[in-house]
Amino acid sequence: MSQMPQQAAPAKCPSCAEPLESGDLFCGACGYDLSAVPGAPPDHPTLTMGASGVGPSGVNWPPPEPESSPTPAAPHLPTDLPGTDSGGTPLPGSPPHGSPVTPASGVRFDRPPEPDEDYALQAPDPRVAASAAENTESAESAGSAGAAKVCVACRAGRVDDDGYCENCGHAQPRERDHMEQESGPVAAVSDRGLRHHRNEDAFAVGRTALPDGTPAVLAVVCDGVSSATRPDEASMAASRAAGESLLAALPQGTHPQAALHEAIVAASHAVNALADEPTSAREHTPHQNAPACTIVGSVVTSGLLVVGWVGDSRAYWVPADRSSPPARLTEDDSWAAQMVAAGLMSEAQAYADERAHAITGWLGADAYELEPHTASFKPDRPGVVVVCTDGLWNYAETAEEMSEIVPADVALRPLHAARVLVGHALDGGGHDNVTVALLPFPAPPQGAGSA
Repeated sequence: MSQMPQQAAPAKCPSCAEPLESGDLFCGACGYDLSAVPGAPPDHPTLTMGASGVGPSGVNWPPPEPESSPTPAAPHLPTDLPGTDSGGTPLPGSPPHGSPVTPASGVRFDRPPEPDEDYALQAPDPRVAASAAENTESAESAGSAGAAKVCVACRAGRVDDDGYCENCGHAQPRERDHMEQESGPVAAVSDRGLRHHRNEDAFAVGRTALPDGTPAVLAVVCDGVSSATRPDEASMAASRAAGESLLAALPQGTHPQAALHEAIVAASHAVNALADEPTSAREHTPHQNAPACTIVGSVVTSGLLVVGWVGDSRAYWVPADRSSPPARLTEDDSWAAQMVAAGLMSEAQAYADERAHAITGWLGADAYELEPHTASFKPDRPGVVVVCTDGLWNYAETAEEMSEIVPADVALRPLHAARVLVGHALDGGGHDNVTVALLPFPAPPQGAGSA
């Protein structure tokens, strides 16, 4: 098991994301004071939430293959939360009084803290950029085929070959800055946000059918660990591997909970492979961490809802009629979650702490022991599963807050609803990349989609 290198300064400047040298006290590019950035605490094995030995599934699927995950636990109603993980153990809540709990094991800082002072955006609001692009589309089409591209920010300057405006200097939107995809009834949107220089989130969505023709929809959302090397590549590799694994396993009759467990394992292997770079490349960046990301996914069928995760990306349950309470279906692998579980802090206190987003579980070559968490539920009414990164749930943390911002017509217009949720995060400040996927429950028959 590799150790995370200890550095006197983070790998990148928290303000401008410029690379730093070991021992730097100030950023050479923007002058940011690096002494304000807390050092990462020592690494320890990641927290294990599961245990071996569970009962029968109670669901009419063929049992998972022996070499895969343990037999999935019985499904539960969302009102019976916290449900069970892949080992059959109840998801963490309040521990028994007096039980010894070791705080923060294997803690890793997912992102550097934001400076207190405000600063200029590095690029225009993507929603304004999109509007500007629409306004200039007709003007561009009227020009010659070789006419220069017009800046989406100032709407006047020419864009050079490097993608920057010659007039105002703004970087133009890149393909990954804003991504949208709709696959029948499931949809996802990812946006760079207003503060980051690139989008380090990624997602995969899809739909398929079980051997008996039962419809199934799936979504995977990954959040690159900003303190690691190439986090954008890690999240993309993980989401693609997990999505492909699910689309291959479900039609073969693998139980959705076992399929999701194996998909997370496949995603882990894909991220680990990114660390196998040439020796010459490592010589230029000897102090950088291996690529890493978090992952959360969900599979929904006509009668079963399954979630799986590693890290602090989340899944929420929002009932369609809003007459029953919503619920959070995942438990963070984070410093804040451990403090709450240990009874050392209230949830409000823990998530207000600067260490709240220090994660204790992730995918990557320097992760200690991969422990995918999975849980299954059997809702008794229609609803929607919200799968998202912390770029969204930072602005709607509780299940009740998330339920309030999910549009009532989400089942009819899932892509529109995903855009609304991303817009909510951008309106709140857009401090992080924002990614959300929406899955309806129950999964509608093949051919059904958004209106």
